[in-house]
Amino acid sequence: MKPIEIDKIQDILNRFVDKDVYIHLETTNGAYASHINDKAYNVGAYIRNAKVRFNQAKIIKDGKIYRAGLKMEIGWIYAEGLSDWEIFENEKLLLAGHDRQGRLMVSLQLSETPFNY
Repeated sequence: MKPIEIDKIQDILNRFVDKDVYIHLETTNGAYASHINDKAYNVGAYIRNAKVRFNQAKIIKDGKIYRAGLKMEIGWIYAEGLSDWEIFENEKLLLAGHDRQGRLMVSLQLSETPFNY
């Protein structure tokens, strides 16, 4: 994966605007938290192949990390803590955030076709 390049990512996000797209959004600290601190709560969220349409997409820098937001007709989807990106299978965008040890903490993926499951 490559470090986020805000202008490049914004251009890619704009290609998905006003289209039916599939989303994968995942957050976790589960496997990383409880073995380090037995008082830590394991939290996470996972959604795959939700079909959405958004009319605006924006990526912004917040300190050293990035946040991507997708504005839908009646709500928002966003992921924060992003740091890296890549295009895979020639069309799918993967945005991810990793902790200092390189472990995945957040993932936002967009595609015009469903993801494998």
